[in-house]
Amino acid sequence: MEDIATYVEGLAAAAKAASRPLGFASNEQRVATVRAMATALRDAEPTILEQNGLDMDAAAKAGTSAGLLDRLKLTHERIEGMAAGLEKLAELPDPVGRVLEHRTIDCGLDLQKVSVPLGLVAMVYEARPNVTADAAGICIRTGNACILRGGSMARRSCVAIAHALADAVEACGFSREAVSIIETTDRAATGALMGLRGIVDVLIPRGGAGLIQRCVRESLVPVIETGTGNCHIYLHEGVDMQKALPIIVNAKTQRVGVCNAAESLLVDDAVADAVLPQVVKTLHEHGVFIHGDAMTCAAAAAAGLAEGADYVPATEQDWGREYLALEMSVKVVADEDEAISHINRYGTGHSEAIVTEDVQAGERFLREVDASSVYVNASTRFTDGGEFGLGAEIGISTQKLHARGPFAAEALTTYKYEIRGCGQTRP
Repeated sequence: MEDIATYVEGLAAAAKAASRPLGFASNEQRVATVRAMATALRDAEPTILEQNGLDMDAAAKAGTSAGLLDRLKLTHERIEGMAAGLEKLAELPDPVGRVLEHRTIDCGLDLQKVSVPLGLVAMVYEARPNVTADAAGICIRTGNACILRGGSMARRSCVAIAHALADAVEACGFSREAVSIIETTDRAATGALMGLRGIVDVLIPRGGAGLIQRCVRESLVPVIETGTGNCHIYLHEGVDMQKALPIIVNAKTQRVGVCNAAESLLVDDAVADAVLPQVVKTLHEHGVFIHGDAMTCAAAAAAGLAEGADYVPATEQDWGREYLALEMSVKVVADEDEAISHINRYGTGHSEAIVTEDVQAGERFLREVDASSVYVNASTRFTDGGEFGLGAEIGISTQKLHARGPFAAEALTTYKYEIRGCGQTRP
């Protein structure tokens, strides 16, 4: 193989060329292609599962954590979910060609602001093979091509998925390079991709903090930052524990390896004596290891939990940690002021929740917590493109420019101005 930089640039240049016909394609052509991609996924399921099994075996032998193994694993249900997500994406209104603004300016020029594709979207991600299908589907639906860089742990799975999708794109009359994947595991490929300003139009990293920060620091290509998820649940003094306990269990334990899982629990001092025994008991019953402050550790000891085996005193680092495991930090806060301050300091701007029957407290929390998604009396696990009715998502942005929160089709468009005149010249 030629050197890594030449290989990546050649792949990207071909993908860029493939993006142009897609950008002019009709909505009907793009819809048909996305539907064909869904069918291709289902048809390729045996191959995809075989390759995923090889990835899983290698990852397990390498001592990979349970949370990352869960992200990596594919099943019939998960492949069906990927295909169904593509079909839902096909049903959404066309994100391209929307008239965002229309007016006649003083000299009589007719001016329209119209949504258009970005061009070539690069996606760098880790142990989540499903991202391959989500990213490719969203790009094709929006008239963009994509160049994908999956993590080495999921290489076989991602390549199998990408090849099936590229076959479908080609069968629908477009260049298969519109869904391109970097197949080498050489880490230098990511650096080469980040340097392709002028070929790649936008780079989207999706993975751990290290990957995301590397892209933000080093990329010459504009980046949409998808952040890690140190998500909090705050039990306000007006909490209803019949609501709170199921929310905590769902947010923490339903799927630990995802960025919208809750990692931190805050308990209002006004109800701590009554609430903490229920909290530590419930977390323990669901296998959650507790990193607690002094009051939480005392409640855990009183409940018969063993220090070291079931809980430990929390450190300063625990308040900002994304565990991606059956672990949770628990802290008692003086009031809502301290809860909001703590979340805005240690949170990652992803998803935050309050459980309370006090309407004013809930509204204040919605207003003052700085995050992409803020909840009253609901689990943070709802932060998802599908759950928000956006179809398959490409990521959850924790930044504030261009896209924030779950972003899908519309976030992969930009706009241009179309101006129609009848001979006007500027005086």
